[in-house]
Amino acid sequence: MSEAVAVSGEPGATGREIMGIDEVGALAAGIVANVETVIAGKRDAVTAALTVLLAEGHLLIEDVPGVGKTMLAKALARSVDATINRIQFTPDLLPSDVTGVSVFDQSSRRFEFKRGPVFANLVIGDEINRASPKTQSALLECMEERQVTADGTTYRLDAPFTVVATQNPVEMEGTYPLPEAQRDRFMARISMGYPASADELAMLATRETSSPLDGLAPVVSLHELRSMIEAVQHVFTSQPVKEYAVDLARATRDDRQLRLGASPRATLQLIRAAKAHAAMHGRDFVLPDDVDALAVPVLAHRLVPTSRALGAHDRDAGPLIDAIVRRIVGETPVPVGSARRN
Repeated sequence: MSEAVAVSGEPGATGREIMGIDEVGALAAGIVANVETVIAGKRDAVTAALTVLLAEGHLLIEDVPGVGKTMLAKALARSVDATINRIQFTPDLLPSDVTGVSVFDQSSRRFEFKRGPVFANLVIGDEINRASPKTQSALLECMEERQVTADGTTYRLDAPFTVVATQNPVEMEGTYPLPEAQRDRFMARISMGYPASADELAMLATRETSSPLDGLAPVVSLHELRSMIEAVQHVFTSQPVKEYAVDLARATRDDRQLRLGASPRATLQLIRAAKAHAAMHGRDFVLPDDVDALAVPVLAHRLVPTSRALGAHDRDAGPLIDAIVRRIVGETPVPVGSARRN
């Protein structure tokens, strides 16, 4: 893995040259290809996961058990040479099991803080909705402020910091729905879906004796990942594109089928994700099409439909909300330069 940073002519926050967009795209393609050696036939899910990582967001993977949610999270984590911790959420898990706990040291005669598994670059939260709301809330400060406060002392988390959480549908036994405040902290939510027949047959042939994760090696160093994230931050977003993102968010707040629309945090994260999406496609500027491509995964999980809109969908509101977001995107006028014209 190369430690070189491509010259783009613009100094970054550290005084170094910002990585070129072409190199960002090439490294991103390498990560996607590496993950696809484990997760076949799910290019959209893999790309969305990497987009969130480069945008310094958090990802929620929701689907039925056994479709590869945790496998995707582990494959993405192992493709980057960064610190990784995994937390298995269970009903008896305590907040201190996530963030850490103060322990009295007999030799020094004082309390010392023992860091929990949240202190890592990539934290995999497996089946996050199997823990109680009290334990789920332990991640709120970590995800928003990148820090942990314990016994009046604040501990900063190393950058980058990304939570990749998996959850089973709420109808499954032993699950607790994530509160709106926590769902809003996830930049995007994706679903895996069942694999195609050919991919499932290939899985049977390759996983009888070993796990494909065993041979997965990092393709990007932590230094390169930080350089990619910095390059994404410098992707240009024009005023019309920002106005378009705001129009989409405001439309969700005024829609008669929704009782809870997108928050201002959602608008900010939509733009951040769009910048990462543009960089992965070799552009140093955001198009309205980047916003369109991410509207459903970034906005849908934050929205709450009205009881009247739910109707027959009361057991699974996901498809209804996705359809509402797609309708709003189709009805919202786009700035000049988009591939989609009203």
